[in-house]
Amino acid sequence: MKAKRPYLVALSFIAALLLFVWGFNFLKGKDVFNKERIFYARYAQVNGLVKANPVVINGLRVGQVSNLYFDPALNGNIIVELAINTDFPIPVNSVARIFSSDLMGSKAVDLQLGNAFEKLESGDTLMSSIEASLMEEVNAQVAPLKNKAEGLLSSIDSVVIVLQTILNENAKENIMNSLQNISNTIKNLENTTANIDSMVVDERNRIAAILYNVDMITQNLEENTKEIDRIIGNVATFSDSLAVADVAGSMREAQAALAEINMLVAGINQGQGTMGKLMQDDSLYLELQHSADALNKLLEDIKANPKRYVKFSLF
Repeated sequence: MKAKRPYLVALSFIAALLLFVWGFNFLKGKDVFNKERIFYARYAQVNGLVKANPVVINGLRVGQVSNLYFDPALNGNIIVELAINTDFPIPVNSVARIFSSDLMGSKAVDLQLGNAFEKLESGDTLMSSIEASLMEEVNAQVAPLKNKAEGLLSSIDSVVIVLQTILNENAKENIMNSLQNISNTIKNLENTTANIDSMVVDERNRIAAILYNVDMITQNLEENTKEIDRIIGNVATFSDSLAVADVAGSMREAQAALAEINMLVAGINQGQGTMGKLMQDDSLYLELQHSADALNKLLEDIKANPKRYVKFSLF
């Protein structure tokens, strides 16, 4: 019995040690009897994420953060190791998003499942994102209001400056003068309108007659539309005839005829030909005058002495 006691003590110590390891891991969220899958995610910052923070899918805890360390490439990124203790399939386009799990700011990782058919294997790297902090969200909401408030203050400053400019003495006087000018202009417009009304009343009969005449002219135009169309057609036909006629040739022939007449008149003026001699030499005129005088004398003698020229014999 004494020989078996050391073995019992050793077995009890081993059992206690195993129970302690299991309990310690259980308190840390690890189940040493379940097989874990390890995934990785790369972040520029982790916003307070630490080891043992939970990993959830649709709010259900499926694992925890098992380790965090700087990227071996020394680029400042942080590698987060995620220990998943479920066999639930995770698509390759899923995203590991760090978010605040409570109002105290505790962090957790939410696996937002994608829709790809291909699934991740243990050791693969997930896409990552970080939920905006409350401060960042407040700033994002307040920033537009801040910009609007600054613009409003600028507008108010401009209005105040304009009011100060308007309320000085010179500006007041200018405004009063402008208002007076506007009042005078309105009075002039009223007088002009009254004059126009009076003129319209006085000349309404004449205006009515003018409108009646215009109406009659319009009716005549409508009634004589066919005749006007015929006249326009005749003008168009005459224009076409002029376009077809050899006007240039006719003008050349007329110019040639005028040139010949000018030559004939010039010859007559110079005494050329019979007409020229008649025009230039008065001898023929004198002879004709002499003959006319002789003829008159003969007629007078015949009247005075008819018997000398006419003899009557009855038998």
